[in-house]
Amino acid sequence: MTTRDYTGVSFWLETCGDDLTPRPALRGSIDVDVAILGAGYTGLWTAYYLQEHDPSLRIALVEKEIAGFGASGRNGAWCTASFPLGVSEMASRFGRDAAVSTVQQMRVSVDEIQRVAQAEGFDIEWAQGGSLRLARGPEQLPSIEGAMKTYERFGLADGARLLNREETDARVKIAGVLGSLYTPHGATIHPGKLVRGLARAVERRGAVIFEQTEATGFSEGAYPALHTTGGHVRAKMVVLAGESYLSRLPQIGRRVMPVYSLITLTEPLSPADWAQIGWEQRELVGSSRFTVDYLSKTSDGRILFGGRGAPYHFRSTISEAFDRHAETHGMLQNNVRTWFPMLSDVRFTHTWGGPLGWSRDYMPTMRFNRATNIGIAGGYTGTGVGTTNLAGRVLADQMLGRDTELSRLPMAQHDLRPWEPEPFRFIGVRAVQREFMRLDLKAARTGKPSSGRSLAERLTRH
Repeated sequence: MTTRDYTGVSFWLETCGDDLTPRPALRGSIDVDVAILGAGYTGLWTAYYLQEHDPSLRIALVEKEIAGFGASGRNGAWCTASFPLGVSEMASRFGRDAAVSTVQQMRVSVDEIQRVAQAEGFDIEWAQGGSLRLARGPEQLPSIEGAMKTYERFGLADGARLLNREETDARVKIAGVLGSLYTPHGATIHPGKLVRGLARAVERRGAVIFEQTEATGFSEGAYPALHTTGGHVRAKMVVLAGESYLSRLPQIGRRVMPVYSLITLTEPLSPADWAQIGWEQRELVGSSRFTVDYLSKTSDGRILFGGRGAPYHFRSTISEAFDRHAETHGMLQNNVRTWFPMLSDVRFTHTWGGPLGWSRDYMPTMRFNRATNIGIAGGYTGTGVGTTNLAGRVLADQMLGRDTELSRLPMAQHDLRPWEPEPFRFIGVRAVQREFMRLDLKAARTGKPSSGRSLAERLTRH
């Protein structure tokens, strides 16, 4: 069998420094204590914390491609305490204490990722510069001001502050910025080095990772199992950690929707360019637009610019053909030149993308069902680097019967809500995507924020 070249998946896998030759596939059926579908962040963090609490567990992870093939090896390098569901909305659904505890545990996740990387001895190019949420135009100022008031109302403003134009420019010079919201709970990382390092760490502790092994389904109950193209993985407990790819399992289907996020990457910039831009602390940078902008600065001096934009595909189809979308990547590259006018002639060396798992109510799930012996985590809606660490810690406590603050968080009692059936899902999602672009263009043109009353905003309030 010819092995594909996985370095082409993303800049992160290309530069992770790891041998990407697939591990052996599963050949025949086996018995273990824990079977995990997916060798990305969720599956690996779950295995890691299970091993930390109970080193005797026999754990097997099953991966269709290689560890880090999915969003874990393709993301925008944002390790933050951001959570898909805003703290106000979380408080209205689950209560103030649950909302505050979730935010606090997300902040713990940021510290945990750094701690584990250091303890296990892999360099993830950690740079904790915090994050800047920009107001690029007057229409975006109310958003950052409102976010700051929310932090203060919930007692979560530690280290957060509003910066004016001059203070923002002193950190990073971006055209059109009127101010920003700075928060300290964020770091830029090398995603590929994190996921590949985690895979080696759980193997050192005794877990086995079967790559090039596609899961086709699972069994619940007293004798749960993962069913694969290479055999059955019989276990006492099964964890479904495939994020957007879980939508391919008939038993999951509409409970997770894959949405594509795409990224472009510049060549390393010259010292003269960086002298104009600044960005010495490598803060994570984003705007307040509906269509989402996320930027990071790599350790070798490149600018990563990512965003949504790519269209949703009928029946939640996932295809490698969708990882690159010329129109969206062209838009992202134009954004780089607009945000950084001094880079009008910059070259772009890499483009890539991939699907992330979108939950219907913006609330991730991290639940182990003791009646079925099935655990599931996912629906991170674009904030997976930090949230997956929390998912691993939450699942491990639930699976081992540990009554902790983590096992009582709202995600631990949450089920993924199904999306609408096709063609209604396709019509609705495409309509919302178009409306968000229209709202962003209108706000930029008028200098006024959106009213919050449009159908798209009401349907996606979080």
